[in-house]
Amino acid sequence: GPLWERPLMEVRLGELHTWISTCNFSPQGLLGAAQRAWSSYCAKYIHVKQGGPAGISMLLAGYCLLSYGWNYQHFKRHRWRKYH
Repeated sequence: GPLWERPLMEVRLGELHTWISTCNFSPQGLLGAAQRAWSSYCAKYIHVKQGGPAGISMLLAGYCLLSYGWNYQHFKRHRWRKYH
């Protein structure tokens, strides 16, 4: 199919620049991309017939890593002050 219809994982490395230039970077386009990503995540890991805890545990692990990244400076300063 056309290059703009292909998902990112099916784009060849030489076509990556052209594929990125066809993307819609307006706020509405970014919101649509986020909604498509969320719905594909739910379809693959959460709304399955014989699912397990993998989808929700991946979501929680991602949240933990993201929140640790946000608070890293605070944790680092606290560690330095702990024994002084």
